[in-house]
Amino acid sequence: MNKLVSVIIPCYNAERWLNEAIDSCLAQSYQPIEIIVIDDGSTDSSLDILKSYNSSSSRKADQRILFETGPNRGGNYSRNRGFALSKGQYIQFLDADDYLLPKKIEKQVEFLDFTSVDAVYGDWRHQYHHDDGTIELDSIKVSDSQPDILWSLLSGWWVSPACLLFRRSAVEASGGWDESLSVGQDRDFFLAVVMGGVKVRYQSGCDSIYRRYGNVTVSSSSQQKYLSNHLKILEKYEARLKKEEALSDAYKDALAQSYFVIARKYLPIDSALYDQFLEKALSLSPSFQAQGSERTFLYSLAQKIFGFKKLELLVVSVKRFRKKIRRVLETPLSV
Repeated sequence: MNKLVSVIIPCYNAERWLNEAIDSCLAQSYQPIEIIVIDDGSTDSSLDILKSYNSSSSRKADQRILFETGPNRGGNYSRNRGFALSKGQYIQFLDADDYLLPKKIEKQVEFLDFTSVDAVYGDWRHQYHHDDGTIELDSIKVSDSQPDILWSLLSGWWVSPACLLFRRSAVEASGGWDESLSVGQDRDFFLAVVMGGVKVRYQSGCDSIYRRYGNVTVSSSSQQKYLSNHLKILEKYEARLKKEEALSDAYKDALAQSYFVIARKYLPIDSALYDQFLEKALSLSPSFQAQGSERTFLYSLAQKIFGFKKLELLVVSVKRFRKKIRRVLETPLSV
């Protein structure tokens, strides 16, 4: 007999997407499945949609669905509450605005059983919903196998939460989702899972869809929230690695990569914090070399010629000069 899989869905004002998220779970080729939806104080019709699945008079009625509602306490509370209610030996977390393809759970359960690892992740893709009503399915994001997954997560690598499947023991080892975070929860949780000592492996193939919709431009308040939450995550795991005497030079460099990205994001909004986090990156990794999105061919070449710190000083000076010129050009001439 197959083992039970619990799908945990936090829901807040997701009336537009909730049906498709739940139906994508009901349509899974793998059984048995239980679907646990925690409504986080929605003010739209999300709760009515959930009730329709439990109504004996509804064509959607399905005993595999359990839901609970309460005041708004955040997505991580909902995930932890859903896990506490769950009974499955495998755990799938799914946001209410994402969905799974029909063979997702079957393929990953088979992989977990065959390899005896504790968690598996796959590939995924964005589905964009534009303001003009058009829908665009983006190219597949290949997650790929990571030689050291802790290093990758510390340095900023990311996968969509929907593309993961966990053994129950892996979620228990993590300590759960950090309810103090409002941004970066998925990165933090995956870090907690890996730091819990569980075995994680990659399985190729895309069976998870991650939606993006409307105007995805980040506001200044959202940017500040993003930065403060990710700083909290970096500080948490830096402290934990130190405590466990596991903060190797490699992990220092990985953390430095993330501090550098945060420094660059602060550059246009707070130059003092840019300086602070750039110095933090260099204190962790004195021979720091920028990687990732900042590392264009020209930047990499110049980095080798001038060294990181001199090059960064030049780049920042140019950016600040351009900003001053832009302000001058945008200032109305007085008559």
